[in-house]
Amino acid sequence: MNLNHLDLNLLIAFDALMTEKNVSKAAEKLFIGQSAMSHSLNRLRQTLDDPILVRTTKGMKPTARAEALIVPIRKALLEIEMTVTSKPEFIPKTAKHQFIIAATDYNELILLPSLLNKVRELATGVNIHVRQTNEYMPEEELENGSINVVLGFDVSLETPSRINQQALFNDVFVSIVRKDHPTIGDTLSLKQYTQMDHILISPSGSEHGIVDHWLHQNNLNRKIALIVPHFLSAPLIIAQTDMVLTLPYRVAEKFVQMAPLKLLHTPIALPSYQLSMTWHPLYEKDPADQWIRNLIATVGQQIADNPIPLKYLSNLEG
Repeated sequence: MNLNHLDLNLLIAFDALMTEKNVSKAAEKLFIGQSAMSHSLNRLRQTLDDPILVRTTKGMKPTARAEALIVPIRKALLEIEMTVTSKPEFIPKTAKHQFIIAATDYNELILLPSLLNKVRELATGVNIHVRQTNEYMPEEELENGSINVVLGFDVSLETPSRINQQALFNDVFVSIVRKDHPTIGDTLSLKQYTQMDHILISPSGSEHGIVDHWLHQNNLNRKIALIVPHFLSAPLIIAQTDMVLTLPYRVAEKFVQMAPLKLLHTPIALPSYQLSMTWHPLYEKDPADQWIRNLIATVGQQIADNPIPLKYLSNLEG
């Protein structure tokens, strides 16, 4: 028998007929008319090439062929019902699972430590694999499940409306120089800023950043003396040179705790930026994905609750 030509509804009719051994009662059980059930019985007889039910002095009785099919068909129907109606669970305490998060080194520094602490506390069998993402949205990887979540700034990722997104927290740009800088005190003027040697953090390798876009719009420019692909080396370079680095406040705050640096207000009107979490709607209801997204959202809220000082917000755009 070719299953492509089998109406699976006939298996439901078969189970009802074997249970009731009566066409009328089987029809009532399935809330259909007697003629419809009679039609199903005839189709079963044709499909199985067997009478299925025969009339005897003691009522309708299954044939030997039908008797042999009752248990396996009932088992198959039960398994299908359980598969369709049961909801998968994700139990953190016993789960063995890996989540793949696409993120920049900014996210690794600001969000990942707290997230890992929560994961280790709740689910020792869960591990996190962070994949580097540059200035693009890895939509295909989100769709096929090779990435669970993308973390990044909206302005860089340009998330399409068909992808789910949740805002986590904002950040603003500030500047850092070495603590004993020979010409920069507690403030940084626009003239000083444009005359200094700058470091540019450029994961994509671009030779221009957000700062350069603003300066160009205002007929200004700066001298980029060094371009590096990530934040790792930047604080040590700044601490040992007279250069300046403009970067998100939440990263700069960490750097001044790690090296002899001072944090300064950037003397240009840059906008604030929103960091968001994005995921594919195909996995909106997946229990494991929901769990990790809820943890990320919790950590994001804790970061958002730590406000950026007003002195670094004073001349934001808008």
